[in-house]
Amino acid sequence: MRAANYMGDGRIEVGDAEPRLPGTGEVRIRVAYNGICGTDLHIVQGHMDQRVATPAPIGHEMSGTVESTGEGVDLAVGAPVTVMPLRWCGECAACAAGHQHICQRLDFVGIDSPGALQQLWTVPASLVVPLPEGLSLQHAALVEPLAVAVHDVRRSRLVAGETAVVIGGGPIGQLIAVVARATGAHVILAEPDADRRAFAAAQCATVVDPIAGDLAALVDERTGGAGADVVFEVAGTRGTALEATRHARTRGRVVFVAIHPEPVPIDLHRLFWRELEVLGARVYEREDFERAIALLAAGEVPADALISRVVPLDETMTAFESLLSAAAMKILVDVQAVSA
Repeated sequence: MRAANYMGDGRIEVGDAEPRLPGTGEVRIRVAYNGICGTDLHIVQGHMDQRVATPAPIGHEMSGTVESTGEGVDLAVGAPVTVMPLRWCGECAACAAGHQHICQRLDFVGIDSPGALQQLWTVPASLVVPLPEGLSLQHAALVEPLAVAVHDVRRSRLVAGETAVVIGGGPIGQLIAVVARATGAHVILAEPDADRRAFAAAQCATVVDPIAGDLAALVDERTGGAGADVVFEVAGTRGTALEATRHARTRGRVVFVAIHPEPVPIDLHRLFWRELEVLGARVYEREDFERAIALLAAGEVPADALISRVVPLDETMTAFESLLSAAAMKILVDVQAVSA
């Protein structure tokens, strides 16, 4: 089989690899598509070398079909599946409290252990999530990032009729806006890139350029000066972290979605003055995966518009370079395809 391995030094190389037979309680998946996300870009830039082994395939936004199973697994060969790429210890304080998805010794598969950018991928059956027949495998490669957005919105306790501000219109910000709209909320999305603003506007979000426009004035106009019920900080900059509390109403909720690798300031006076709640949101739980699958199957997500391009496995490094240099939405790797 072929695999795209992270080699360190900013390089992905595609080469031959030996597939691993599934043992007891394991499933071998014929990977169809793998999406490239912001975390993958951080890996290739060397920001996560303390966690990622080399050489090894990365990738965790995937879809595929069951190729074979080990003993004790009740999954049909050929069944469409995706993977919830979290392995927890079951013993730490977080696991004991029922929060296994943020286990203190979490193995995020595709980062801390080999991922889906290989044609045959063997994983524990407990990670495998069945997909409904008829759901496109290209669309199904969006389940994992959509589950992130579902978890973020669920964590915020957003309900129909409320106003949500999304700061940052990258793929996760756009998906949060989609899930918020599906929840029945009014959505304002702030994003400097014109193409991403146009995408959000097409999904019925109100959009603003936070550089040329006035987000605070727009929020006040749309809420009668009260502020938003929920603010999602998805841009991941010092400025947006500081700004996020500004747009929330009295006793509003501010959800920090973006990964800030270094400490950043937030406006604690505003937090005190309006009795705001600040929430962290990390990865997802099984119910978020199931909700994401249901949204995709129901056509609630503009999957075709989100997928900017599909490339064969041999062009994985080119896809990374494209994402590092331009604001594409989502590039998928067709893992079974190789260049002629």
